Amino acid sequence: MTYKNAMDRLEEILTKIDHSDMGIDELATQVQEATVLLRRCRQILTETEKNVQEALNSLDGELENNG
Repeated sequence: MTYKNAMDRLEEILTKIDHSDMGIDELATQVQEATVLLRRCRQILTETEKNVQEALNSLDGELENNG
């Protein structure tokens, strides 16, 4: 699942929660799904941050060796 897909689904869940009188069982299911989606988003962001940092470190090393 992509970050955008997860965020879109989270938005759907929040809208549904905000605009409905769902029962506690359905609310619990929606919150559980939202939690899974949030974990996935955090994982994607962490991986992206790591990849960007590695790329920057590599670039810094190249600049130092060529400078």
